[in-house]
Amino acid sequence: MSLFDHSEKPIGIGSDHAGFDKKQMIIKKLEEQGIPYKDFGTYSLESTDYPDYAHPLAAAVESGECYPGIAICGSGNGINMTVNKHQGIRGALCWNPEIAYYARAHNDANILSLPGRFLNDEEIYEILVTFLNTSFEGGRHQRRVDKIPCV
Repeated sequence: MSLFDHSEKPIGIGSDHAGFDKKQMIIKKLEEQGIPYKDFGTYSLESTDYPDYAHPLAAAVESGECYPGIAICGSGNGINMTVNKHQGIRGALCWNPEIAYYARAHNDANILSLPGRFLNDEEIYEILVTFLNTSFEGGRHQRRVDKIPCV
């Protein structure tokens, strides 16, 4: 199973210590397939705080420097809540490929958040492939996505 044909923008990826091993696995897959990425940390298993990595990742996706983003922490919740504090971010906590499909197709999610402690490498890879290969359907979904930002 191949990841996808990627644009010239690097994929942004960040995690705390609880998502570090899964982040490293994803980076290895990206490198094997020649897909550019930008690693926002963390860089070890030493205990750390997910907002320290979530905010720079979200800012890079929001500015267009990276697209899309991948965020990982233990449950996926904390890092997902943090990236979603950014107006231009639609982070989606995904625990199976079907959720990832609808996050992209119906919600135009631009950051995939993963629960690193609750999924094995194969499950994460299947979710990642689905997320990266699903396009936003637009149409009636665009109207809903347009109502998300709080202005």
